[in-house]
Amino acid sequence: MTASNDRTIATTAELSLNDLIAERLSRRDLFSGLAATAAVSGLALTSASPIAAQTAKAASFTFKELASGIDDRHHVAEGYDADILIRWGDPMFADSPAFDPLKQTAASQLRQFGMNNDFLGFIPLRADGTQGLLCVHHEYAESKMMFPGLGNDTRKASLSTTAEQVAVEMASMGGSIVEIAREAGKWLVVRTSQYNRRITALDTQMTIDGPAAGHARMKTSADPTGARVVGTLNNCAGGITPWGTWLMSEENWHYYFSTDQVDDQGRAKKGLGGAQEKSWARYDLPARRTNWGKYVDRFNADKEPNEPNRFGWIVEVDPMDPNSVPVKHTALGRFRHEGCENAITLDGRVAVYSGDDDRGEFVYKFVTAGKYDAGYRIANMKLLSEGILYVARFNADGSGTWLPLVHGQGPLTVVNGFASQADVLIDTRLAATAVGATPMDRPEDVEPGPGGRVVLALTNNAERKEGAQDAANPRGPNPHGHLIELLEDGGDVGATKFTWSMLVLCGDPAKPEHKAKWHADTTADGWFSAPDNVAFDPAGRLWIATDQGTSWAKLSGKADGLYAVEYEGAKRGLSKLFFRCPIGAEMCGPRFTADATTLFLAVQHPAADGAADWKPFGKASSAQDPATRWPDFKPDMPPRPSVVVVTKKGGGRIG
Repeated sequence: MTASNDRTIATTAELSLNDLIAERLSRRDLFSGLAATAAVSGLALTSASPIAAQTAKAASFTFKELASGIDDRHHVAEGYDADILIRWGDPMFADSPAFDPLKQTAASQLRQFGMNNDFLGFIPLRADGTQGLLCVHHEYAESKMMFPGLGNDTRKASLSTTAEQVAVEMASMGGSIVEIAREAGKWLVVRTSQYNRRITALDTQMTIDGPAAGHARMKTSADPTGARVVGTLNNCAGGITPWGTWLMSEENWHYYFSTDQVDDQGRAKKGLGGAQEKSWARYDLPARRTNWGKYVDRFNADKEPNEPNRFGWIVEVDPMDPNSVPVKHTALGRFRHEGCENAITLDGRVAVYSGDDDRGEFVYKFVTAGKYDAGYRIANMKLLSEGILYVARFNADGSGTWLPLVHGQGPLTVVNGFASQADVLIDTRLAATAVGATPMDRPEDVEPGPGGRVVLALTNNAERKEGAQDAANPRGPNPHGHLIELLEDGGDVGATKFTWSMLVLCGDPAKPEHKAKWHADTTADGWFSAPDNVAFDPAGRLWIATDQGTSWAKLSGKADGLYAVEYEGAKRGLSKLFFRCPIGAEMCGPRFTADATTLFLAVQHPAADGAADWKPFGKASSAQDPATRWPDFKPDMPPRPSVVVVTKKGGGRIG
């Protein structure tokens, strides 16, 4: 398939954005209504309910399962096509330069699709869903896979970049808004679109709002107001709001802040941060994983100790206005955000869920103070400025509580180091610990689904000690991860109470030492390790993408991929493999169109992770000597992270 074209495809929407939003809201209202009906009748939406009974007769996924394995290519289930839509370096605009891996510049990268695509969001521009805006996160820059000559050691390569290469890295990160259209059954990039836009770490101006905006800890020499910042970092899973804006999460932002105060081994000395020492320690600052602080003063924490406080937030972008200024919403807290998917409460407010992707960190939910108004988009774009941030406590009896993180309540007082709500939000991790939240095994994507159901992916925690388990994290260590399902009280995502249950304990069910738990019909191809991204398709069915990183060989011995997982009825816990990645790649961003006839997938860092453990290659990868040159397979092209579009041969719904 052609990755892009230069023809102008009409961008005039056949259905207004407000109509599309209202249509989406009506579907959410349907699910909320089902939940409310169940609550009134005394029936929980579980496998014992009449709704669940409808699905208990047979598995809802009918595709023939893909064989697991690992090689240098991607694979999809029989009967489906998986085409490359757009790759790192592909032109995004009519005047974009062609990609030349040997002559990269920041200026060219700003006009090209960024690196390491992760989250995918789709905002339709036509009523039939055949034209829309793809919103894509570019999580990070992989130096060794970007620049020939830096070698195949990940850390050494990142610390060997020049000032010019650092600028390219900054330009390659952030996000892309790309208009796409479907013609003759195939999706194409519309390079001439008025909506196409790059959001980067290099030069995108943003504002800061909410309780922490203007606080002394947010002020720097470049921004004495504490209300403006340049760029966004390490955007992982994200979200699309009911009013059609794009939420970008900032995850491993701490990697980019370095110090000149190091020991003989080049490690940051302990006790740094001055008055912010406790905060720095909890947020792993300074990390010294890149050369950014060597060339850019704002990423040198010695020179700008408040700059790290300006990252770790949720950023809202308006894809419909290419001139809009993105906003960092401090009301949603500062941590390593994984995901910010959202749903509407029964009384019309908006709940935004997010995990803090680190071992022993927490699960969060933000609920807006104001209510969503389907006819007033501008007002909706202010909703995330004010509300209450909650953190989850999982009780051993299967109940749970959302604990408010509000200054002055409980331990969140001046005596305990929280002088204001701004301090609570800048140091969200410290506040969550203070109120007694449950430390979890790397909480990543948190996805609200039908009827107040929420699925949480716990990727893994090999550092949890034997004897340190709890009901919600029952294995120590836990290298394989697990899935938890939450049911909000009354089916209302605005509730402060929930019940929870274990959906799957990942790992190989044939190996007792893994202590894995799946439906008995799950095959050797269907089980997985390291669940990461969560998605519900338009029918309310569950899909899981995996990220084993460099440990794939010892965890599963097979490539990362996308799995369909039954979570309702008699087949609960049955998993089937649908798509798998090439060697060294991670599966990200599953996103369906509203009619379920298209599935967008992000394949990130091909060839990069664990190539030495793949016997046909047997060594670490680099840009000049990669384990695969997917997806181009050309000797003059490195492996390129890409968006893949999956459709059914002959048409029809996915799965």
